[in-house]
Amino acid sequence: MRLVCISDTHNRHDALRLPRGDVLIHAGDFTGMGRVQEVEAFARWFGAQSHPHKIVVAGNHDWLFERDHTQARALLARHCPTAHYLQDNGVDIAGVRFWGSPWTPLFLNWAFNLKRGQPLAAKWALIPADTQVLITHGPPLGVLDLTRHGLNVGCEELAAALEKRLRPRVHVFGHIHEGYGTYERNGTQFVNASSCTEFYEPTNVPVVIDC
Repeated sequence: MRLVCISDTHNRHDALRLPRGDVLIHAGDFTGMGRVQEVEAFARWFGAQSHPHKIVVAGNHDWLFERDHTQARALLARHCPTAHYLQDNGVDIAGVRFWGSPWTPLFLNWAFNLKRGQPLAAKWALIPADTQVLITHGPPLGVLDLTRHGLNVGCEELAAALEKRLRPRVHVFGHIHEGYGTYERNGTQFVNASSCTEFYEPTNVPVVIDC
């Protein structure tokens, strides 16, 4: 199965050139502020892509999915009926078990933010141990999460869950644009698929993973 991974497109999705694959994954922040018009534009574009399967999670910019999830999901379903929107749930595609979650550690006042510690740990506890492809908006602490200010800002609780209980084949995320790239550890291929750079230029190419 070929995964085509993107994230943090911030309304710049039209600038991307997507390779062919079996599953197109967007790990969140497809809008700037999560307005209705932004969500609808993204859904139209996502629906026009040729990949037979599509998965998307929301990010901290995608406000409509937190404030009015019924409307947001309806827009996605209308324009991209083949998409699987994952919010603390999973989907099985051709025998591969996917799980998606939008939560990130509290930062200013954005969508899907939770305090570090137990609130986030409770979300990661929902992830089944047999998950093969994990999609979260943010990274675990210490993995492709280094900002241009020299700080590792990933989630400690997610890192602990991956160390102690979870062993996905692939973990796709974004959020920290500067962390774009791949890294392998303990049998897991980590993918920071941020399409935009830290200056919001959509120049990072989609990441292709065969699993």
